[in-house]
Amino acid sequence: MGAAGSKLEKALGDQFPEGERYFGLENFGNTCYCNSVLQALYFCVPFREQLLDYYSNNKNLADADENLLTCLADLFMQISSQKKKTGVIAPKRFVQRLKKQNEIFRSYMHQDAHEFLNYLLNELVDILEKEAGPAKSDQETSSPTEKNANGPTRVDDNGDKKEPLVTWVHKNFQGILTNETKCLRCETVTARDETFLDLSLDIEQNSSITSCLKNFSSTETLNAEDKFFCDKCCSLQEAQKRMKIKKPPHILVIHLKRFKYIEQLGRYKKLSYRVVFPLELKLSNTVEDADAEYSLFAVVVHVGSGPNHGHYVSLVKSHNHWLFFDDENVEMIDESAVQTFFGSAQEYSSNTDHGYILFYERVPNGSTS
Repeated sequence: MGAAGSKLEKALGDQFPEGERYFGLENFGNTCYCNSVLQALYFCVPFREQLLDYYSNNKNLADADENLLTCLADLFMQISSQKKKTGVIAPKRFVQRLKKQNEIFRSYMHQDAHEFLNYLLNELVDILEKEAGPAKSDQETSSPTEKNANGPTRVDDNGDKKEPLVTWVHKNFQGILTNETKCLRCETVTARDETFLDLSLDIEQNSSITSCLKNFSSTETLNAEDKFFCDKCCSLQEAQKRMKIKKPPHILVIHLKRFKYIEQLGRYKKLSYRVVFPLELKLSNTVEDADAEYSLFAVVVHVGSGPNHGHYVSLVKSHNHWLFFDDENVEMIDESAVQTFFGSAQEYSSNTDHGYILFYERVPNGSTS
């Protein structure tokens, strides 16, 4: 990427951010699903900083016990410590480890970027929890653990449950949903909390993220065969059910469900629907915060007309500049170009570049940049 790299440096000129690196990633045969997600995560600054801290505190572990976390930390360190400002890096060690660990990613077939992101974040959490396990038990010799959706819950000597172990991956990406069910006979409300690392939203033609989130939290009536067993009435009753965001995460990852199984066709089809995603997003369907404000900093884009073939690229906001990452190539784009990835208003369109995974960072209250 010599020419493209110098072109990017020329385009940014004096505005090239101090200490920042913009490197393309080599493609090892259909690994664009991986490259596009890695770029989005690299420019998720709090995540990058904590991963690099992890690297500097665990240098001795890197050789002894290789896993996806050490390979990712090593790759991010490699990028951030480059002498050149731009260029290309081969994420060979990371991709090899990924394929060794999970056979889904072993073939050269087209993979799903969201499936990869999900697998990676959960894998990082598992590794950090395992590493924290022995460390915790050294400090608290009599603290067994119980498994919990948020991570292991420790139990102290009196049998009281302590807070679940929260890793720095949780601190960045984890939010809490509450599932409320109201019995229509006795009006008792039952609430069940569940954690999430990303939100998968159903999409409709000519819609927006805000309307998709409203649909996600809309009230559903449970009746006929779907009646709810009410503990208070001790019988099946009609009920109303809704899902709300109880605790919004610091980094909100939204997955647009663009691949839908069509019964009549007996296969998945890509929905090229136009779904507007704003640069600034207000979350209004939350339980605690009236409005949680977010700013868009990365988009993983699926290019192609079907689910089993195509390409992934990513758009990233870094220091108020938007960049376009396509494997080895990196170039500057105008902020207005982001809207060309909303989708197509007509079913058959020549534009097949559609926003697929959106990354938003929470804005501190009262400041929008």
